[in-house]
Amino acid sequence: MPLWTDAHNHLQDPRLGDAAPVVAAMKAAGVARCIVNATREADWDAVETLSLAHPDFVAPAFGIHPWHAHTATPGWQDRLAGLLEKHPQASIGECGLDQWVSTPPLEIQRPVFIDQLRLGREMDRAVTIHCLKAWGELFEIFKEDPPPPRFLMHSFGGSIEIARRLIPLGAYFSFSGYFLQPRKSAVIEVFRQLPQDRILLETDAPDMLPPPEIISHPLPENHNHPANLAAIGEALAGSLGMSGEALAELTRGNAERCFFP
Repeated sequence: MPLWTDAHNHLQDPRLGDAAPVVAAMKAAGVARCIVNATREADWDAVETLSLAHPDFVAPAFGIHPWHAHTATPGWQDRLAGLLEKHPQASIGECGLDQWVSTPPLEIQRPVFIDQLRLGREMDRAVTIHCLKAWGELFEIFKEDPPPPRFLMHSFGGSIEIARRLIPLGAYFSFSGYFLQPRKSAVIEVFRQLPQDRILLETDAPDMLPPPEIISHPLPENHNHPANLAAIGEALAGSLGMSGEALAELTRGNAERCFFP
């Protein structure tokens, strides 16, 4: 059985319910490890608890998502640094920029994102970046506040031209099952052109649900089960002209280099 790494999910999300049966299903499906991303200070404790309960399976990522930048409280940077010091395998995420939403505005998102980039550089931790309809702003920020040497553009739906600007900076790119929708075929074409040593795989569970025929572990209300990763990986492997085993090995090694060098 191929052994897969989920480069980005939200296992702490209440929509997934009790984590224990979810983790058991993931392992049974061939998921060997996952990066569990916080989205706000309020779920840092939950992510930490999961990583302590499943130390060889859950690698924590602590951060503040752009949608929640307005919830950051005074001193959050020091608390984040403390968690990173406590957990040597931890990365920073999920953070970034989003102009698909109007609230909070970029003026609030920007400084929260920049502070997380700075922590990543100072502490040599990978950063997982969410960027939606804000590529120009992202590159403007990178001029003054570059990313750390390793960072993940999660659920990457940008163009190959954008990817080629990011690759020299240290970017990795993760593919999520939602992009297996027929109308998202351009994303698969981009992944065909990416350097193979920069490709990762993710579920973004409980979001980014793949097409119905790819769903191996259905959940109510169209939530995405992270055990769908294996089926997503097999489908992407076919689109890339690879075996599932080869893609699992490739993306597992890439995740190790990105998050655990």
